Amino acid sequence: MQHHLIQILLPLFDNEGQAFSGVDYEGVRSELTKQFGGLTAFTRGPAEGLWAEKGGTAHDDIVVFEVMTVELDEAWWASYRRVLEARFRQDSIIIRAQQTRLL
Repeated sequence: MQHHLIQILLPLFDNEGQAFSGVDYEGVRSELTKQFGGLTAFTRGPAEGLWAEKGGTAHDDIVVFEVMTVELDEAWWASYRRVLEARFRQDSIIIRAQQTRLL
């Protein structure tokens, strides 16, 4: 049976360099666990996101949250992305999905 692995990349710091509180991430954990019955959070060693911006390279330290689901409700994810963008004061939050198969 095919499943979807959804990954949410969340920044550790806002655009002014202030760290987000643990409450912000706990809200995400709680919401995703309630909606999908569980999650995986990669929070111990931040990953680094890099992208080209204004003739240079910008970066964010990020944490990754993952959930698996059989159905991919794109409208729900688009709405949740907007919630996260407001909560984490970001122009864009990356949420990506890929089909996967359990072995």
